[in-house]
Amino acid sequence: MFNKRNAMLGWLAWKVGKGVAKKKAKSAVPGTSQASGKGKPAMFAGIAAALGGVALLRRKRKGGGELSE
Repeated sequence: MFNKRNAMLGWLAWKVGKGVAKKKAKSAVPGTSQASGKGKPAMFAGIAAALGGVALLRRKRKGGGELSE
């Protein structure tokens, strides 16, 4: 039987389990640390890719580019 109490307990179990799994996964990867700053180049690359995608879509919308789809 499904009710609000069971839904809340399931949601709580999911949140706690997900947090535990994330911690376990981070500790299993050797040589990576959030404090080491090794994720910054990847972050900047992701931002640059996102901005490039936005620029490409904006160019396509204005009709400035010769993109065919």
